[in-house]
Amino acid sequence: MWRCPTWVSHKLRKPVSTLSIPGSMKGGAGGGGGRSVEGEDSGIALVGVHSEYPRYTEEKGGSGGGKNASFKLRNKPNVGYRLGRRKALFEKRKRISDYALVMGMVGIIVMVIENELSSAHVYDKHSSVSHALKTLISVSTVILLGLICAYHALEVQLFMIDNCADDWRIAMTWQRIARIVMELVICAVHPIPGEYYFYWTTKLSNHGGVEGSQWVPIDITLSLPMFLRLYLICRVMLLHSKLFTDASSRSIGALNRINFNTRFVLKTLMTICPGTVLLVFMVSLWIIASWTLRQCERYHDEEHANLLNTMWLIAITFLSVGYGDIVPNTYCGRGIAVTTGIMGAGCTALLVAVVSRKMELSRAEKHVHNFMMDTQLTKRLKNSAANVLRETWLIYKHTKLVKKVNHGRVRTHQRKFLLAIYALRKVKMDQRKLMDNANTITDMAKTQNTVYELVSDMSGRQDMLDERVGSMEDRLASIQESLDALPDVMGRCLQKHQELLDQRRSTGPSSNSLHPDMAARATGYPALTASQSPRSASVWQQQQQQQQQQQQQQQQQQQQQQQQQQQQTQSNVPPPLYPRTGLSPTLPGLPAPATAVNSLSGERSPTALSAQSLPKSEA
Repeated sequence: MWRCPTWVSHKLRKPVSTLSIPGSMKGGAGGGGGRSVEGEDSGIALVGVHSEYPRYTEEKGGSGGGKNASFKLRNKPNVGYRLGRRKALFEKRKRISDYALVMGMVGIIVMVIENELSSAHVYDKHSSVSHALKTLISVSTVILLGLICAYHALEVQLFMIDNCADDWRIAMTWQRIARIVMELVICAVHPIPGEYYFYWTTKLSNHGGVEGSQWVPIDITLSLPMFLRLYLICRVMLLHSKLFTDASSRSIGALNRINFNTRFVLKTLMTICPGTVLLVFMVSLWIIASWTLRQCERYHDEEHANLLNTMWLIAITFLSVGYGDIVPNTYCGRGIAVTTGIMGAGCTALLVAVVSRKMELSRAEKHVHNFMMDTQLTKRLKNSAANVLRETWLIYKHTKLVKKVNHGRVRTHQRKFLLAIYALRKVKMDQRKLMDNANTITDMAKTQNTVYELVSDMSGRQDMLDERVGSMEDRLASIQESLDALPDVMGRCLQKHQELLDQRRSTGPSSNSLHPDMAARATGYPALTASQSPRSASVWQQQQQQQQQQQQQQQQQQQQQQQQQQQQTQSNVPPPLYPRTGLSPTLPGLPAPATAVNSLSGERSPTALSAQSLPKSEA
């Protein structure tokens, strides 16, 4: 048996199709040149730059190349390997994000401690303690930058696994690069070890607009931006959220095209616990803004050196009140005040929305409230109607049933009568308003039930209509078949009738009709031929009886007509003469033979019988 060579089979194999790019549904097959097309590795992606294709390059070198290729194909990652790798990268990314947040918070806390100790003159900026704390801040910042780089490296690896890419440069878009650079810049700002000052001149609004100048440490400008590291909290919340880690929720979100990002997690938290989220956010913003305002203003004004005064200023600005007793002097403080006012307006709107939602009655509470109000209004309506009837009766009583009318009492009852009518109208109006409010509550449920009933009814009617249309189509099809078969049936009937007529005509006049000379016989009935059977005789007898009855009826009718004519007219009209009608005598119990032939026309009578149709005994 002839077998295809190995190099021919390699050339005839088709390349990897694009259907295998999203996921490797089959792993690499083993063996050398005898592998089939189904054994190809589906993990080879078209987006790879330095991908190795051993099936089309290395296998051409001979058996050695085939072994190397099979070894590499067996080591290719399949779907299970990629899923496990992806899960491990998810866990590693979560841990790195936690470590980054810890390092960022450590740097912020150490920075606050160093600034507070130096502001309280516990030590100077040139002391070793200050240098040690700043060095600790620098070390934590360096670790934080490394963790951020590691986090984004894991992001790139996850992108490569999700998109079957084998080159990390494919994932490096300009948006990703810009985001990485921005995070590194934000997290890299920190107070460096050393003693550095700058000359800060500003106008003191609290002291009549006098300009003041002070030597301020440069640590102020480098410490305040460190609070921007708090964005890492949102990332940690996202990675630790059950919505993000649960596979079922992610599957449902993917089916509904929902992107699980920080915005979605914050919306979910605002829906679940809005009061807690707003409280934490507002308190944190209040404390941070107060401390930063104090650091900006403390070197020029002693009033702002007190933390309680700055907290008062931030609270008043946050609530959009602004008494003006304490105002910021520097542009740094003014910028913080403006930012606080904007955030306060937004938080106030959110707080009003949350409180209004919390104070709103639930559906069950609304139903109970509407039921109680409806009961009370029904009682008031009955009382008002009873008051109207009572005052009507009293007016009638004091005007018609008394001898002397008391007009004062009548006017009093008329006044009460009008008040009762007004109260009745007001109760009806309140009932109408209550019904409108109740309709807004149950409109959706009623509308849903009504629509469901209508749809069910329409569906049932549609099914019945479909059945009736189907039965009508079946009947029309059967009628069409009958109409199509009708010409054939009529043709067969006409052909059969024509054959019978031809058969009767083929027998000739000697056998089908009586000769005029045969009418003079004593019997008056022609003899039957030997070919006729007793069945034809019985049929003939039945026909003779029917003809006899018809003739008797005709004779009776003729006699009645003759009597009527004789009574009307006295003239005698001679009856028509038929040739040879009286030559053949009739047998008792049988009608006269109807075999007479018209001598004038030569045609047989419609009731003529053939001589072969008579039985032999009667002939």
